[in-house]
Amino acid sequence: MQCKAAVLETAPGPLVISDVDLDSPGPNEILIRTAAAGVCHSDLHFMEAKYPHPLPAVLGHESAGVIEAVGSAVTGLAPGDHVITCLSVFCGHCEYCTTGRPNLCTKEDVVRPADGPQRLSRGGEPMHQFLNTSSFAECMLVHEHAAVKIRPDMPLDKAALIGCGVTTGLGAVFNTAGVRPGETVAVIGCGGIGLAAIQGAAIAGAGRVIAVDRLPGKLRLATKFGATDVVDASDVDAAQAVLELTSGGVEHAFEAVGLASAAEQSFQMLRPGGTATIIGMIPFGEKISLDGYSFLRERKIQGSTMGSNRFRVDMPRYVDMYLSGKLDLDSMISGTTALAGINEAYENLKRGEVARQLITFG
Repeated sequence: MQCKAAVLETAPGPLVISDVDLDSPGPNEILIRTAAAGVCHSDLHFMEAKYPHPLPAVLGHESAGVIEAVGSAVTGLAPGDHVITCLSVFCGHCEYCTTGRPNLCTKEDVVRPADGPQRLSRGGEPMHQFLNTSSFAECMLVHEHAAVKIRPDMPLDKAALIGCGVTTGLGAVFNTAGVRPGETVAVIGCGGIGLAAIQGAAIAGAGRVIAVDRLPGKLRLATKFGATDVVDASDVDAAQAVLELTSGGVEHAFEAVGLASAAEQSFQMLRPGGTATIIGMIPFGEKISLDGYSFLRERKIQGSTMGSNRFRVDMPRYVDMYLSGKLDLDSMISGTTALAGINEAYENLKRGEVARQLITFG
C-alpha cells in the first residue's frame, strides 16, 4: 500500500513529505494505521547529523495507532487492536531478552534480510526504516514485537507519548535508578522526557524533586508535574545551586538534555553514594570529564536506554496510571499539527518553546 510520510533525504536537512510504499505484512509483522506520533528530540539528532543513519529514511518512533492487518504467524494481536509502538523491539531469545533486559536486545530476527524486499520503498527503491518503526507516516509496517496492545478506552494521542518520552522518563526513575520513597532527586532538562522523570519521581514518593532548566516557562511547568524546587540554570551554576539547596547533594540526578556539560553537572550535584543517570542522547563522539576523587565517595554514573523498559508490561501500566489520574499526559502536550507541519514543529522544538508536540493523522 502507499501512504504519505516524512522522509529524511539528506543530513543535515529538513523532512520531506513524500509518498512511500509499504510491503504486505510478513509472517511476524503487523500493519498499523497511525493515529498520532510524538515530535521527539531524538529524531532531531539525526536530522542535524549528530547521529548517523542510512538515508533516505522515514523518521518517527513515538506513536500509537490501530492494527489493520497481521502476518500469518502473529499471535496475541489482531486487526482492530489499539497499540503503542516501541523502538525497543525484542527478539525474545537472545541473551538480553532471556535475562530480563529486552530493551538491550540484539535484534537479530526483527528486521528483514538485507538481500530481500524491505518494509519501505519508493519508486521501486528500498528505503530505510528508522528505529524499527518509522512512525511519521500514515501507516507503519513493524515486527509484532515492536507493539503492545492497550485498552481501547485510552485516547490514542495521549498513548503516543508513552511510546518513547514517557516510558524513557518514568522508566529511568522506576527501573534504571530505582528511586525510593523519601529520596532526593534532581532532573536537568524539563522537556518531555525530563517532565516525565519529574512525574516519575513524584509518583515514586521522592521527598524532594528539583527541576533544573534555563527557561522559566519550563520550570513553571515542572512544578505542575511535581517539582518541589526549581533552579534557573541561566543565572547560576546548577550543580552548586543543588548542593546548596540540599545541604550536600541529591541521591539521584537525571540528565535529560543530551549535553556533555549537563551530564557532568548531574554527577557534580550528587551526595556521597548518589547516582547520576544519563537519559539524554549526548552527540555521537563527545566525551565527558569527571573528577576521579568523587568515585572514592561511591558516587556512580550510569546510562539508561529507553527507561530500561520491559514495554509490554510497563506501557499498559502507564496507561492505567493515566486513566486513574495518577499520570498527567494532557499537560505535556504543547500542540498538535498535521504531517505537513512537521518541520515547523521541529523549529519550535529547537527554540525550546514546547514540552511535547504531536503529529496527528485523520
